[in-house]
Amino acid sequence: MQAYDPSNWFKALAAHRSDTFRRLWPWMLLIGAFTATVGWIEVKYLHLSNESYASNLPVMHSLLGFAISMLLVFRTNTAYDRWWEGRKLWGQLVNTSRNLAVKLDGYLPEDKVARAFYAKLIPLFAHELWQHLQLEKTRLELDKDPHPEIADFDRSKHMPTQVAQLMTHRAYRMLREGQITGEQLLTLDKELVQFLEIAGACERIKNTPIPYSYSSFIKKFIVIYVITLPFGFAFTLGYLATPVTMFIFYVLASLELIAESIEDPFGTDANDLPMDRLAAMIKGNIEEVLD
Repeated sequence: MQAYDPSNWFKALAAHRSDTFRRLWPWMLLIGAFTATVGWIEVKYLHLSNESYASNLPVMHSLLGFAISMLLVFRTNTAYDRWWEGRKLWGQLVNTSRNLAVKLDGYLPEDKVARAFYAKLIPLFAHELWQHLQLEKTRLELDKDPHPEIADFDRSKHMPTQVAQLMTHRAYRMLREGQITGEQLLTLDKELVQFLEIAGACERIKNTPIPYSYSSFIKKFIVIYVITLPFGFAFTLGYLATPVTMFIFYVLASLELIAESIEDPFGTDANDLPMDRLAAMIKGNIEEVLD
């Protein structure tokens, strides 16, 4: 995720990696050439005037403009809701990790083995959830000196579940050995359950995109709307219709591109969630508590 100062207008106006203009400028040039060609043919060869039937096309565009604006508003709001829900889930993961570590610190002040076990497993869950959501099969990296009670993981299976399973098994083992009481286990279990609930909610966002028919319809609507603009604008704006049509296409297409970028908040784009930084922050916080 790209960090920025929202009050810095000069930096916001400059081109950056996530700027939609970089992706759209070839299409804008194509739309501009098409608009100029249509206007030239209408005036030069078809000898159409402001009284012709084609000059009434802007009326259609003004009526359809409200419909396309409502569709794009709903599209961007839905995409942002998905992004914000993903951010809330990772914020919940940060809080759950800290709460579990603080409780373990209070319950196990002298048990260095168990503290070291959870000091590795709690941050590992955040790391593996980050990798799982980005669908990257990376090698497990614990430390040069891994904890003796942490077994090798089967990376062909669901990694976050395996990490949560180990943490839960260790908690019930501590109950059997008398290290914690039943009431303390209940308080720990509330935090342990949250890990997989957060993972499942993130997977719901990741694996359930916006319906294809809806996204496809908006793209078709934008294209048809823009390529019909020159047929009416040429009578009222002349050759100024070329930059006007290019700008309208830029605005409409940019809104769709922004929605596409943020509807999956677990990717690697500049607008996606900083899961790597959040995982690193969790690791630092847990080590401070359980070191």
